[in-house]
Amino acid sequence: MKRMFTAIEKGFVFDSWKNGIGFSAIAKSLDTKPGNILTILRDSGGIKPPPRKRAPSHLTLSEREEIRVLLSSKLSIRAIASVLGRSPSTISREVQRNRGRRYYKAVDANNRASRMARRPKPCLLERNQELKELVLEKLQLNWSPEQISGWLRKTMPRRKTMRISAETIYKTIYFRSRSALHHS
Repeated sequence: MKRMFTAIEKGFVFDSWKNGIGFSAIAKSLDTKPGNILTILRDSGGIKPPPRKRAPSHLTLSEREEIRVLLSSKLSIRAIASVLGRSPSTISREVQRNRGRRYYKAVDANNRASRMARRPKPCLLERNQELKELVLEKLQLNWSPEQISGWLRKTMPRRKTMRISAETIYKTIYFRSRSALHHS
């Protein structure tokens, strides 16, 4: 079974690696295998990802609890929005995406929001097979990501789905967690 690491443990791995501690020593201190440490570092290109934090505009667990209580007391969506100082559309979408007025549960809604915000999101090249094949074809011809991006913009100006930035191509090549382009 795959060992899951907490954010604190992953931070420890990156900090230890940056300080010159080897895979085996890091693995020993976390009671795991060196291969797991290598995987953590490889999946992010060896760069410590920024810590996850929720945007201030997103609903908090306490606001979701308040929504649940106010829904139970039969207040309207507009009244709930007014109490929370939020837009009625925000409250309406929150309630609808989480089983409606009757079955709304704050903890479930909060867990769902965290799950949906999780990164990495599917890469553009994973979602668009035609674009992926074109990019791979041009990479095999030793084109740079900048050339590919510019060529696509010039040859297919009206097809917005066939646009990709050079940075996205670079990230897809170098970050193994984006497995859209196979590494050789």
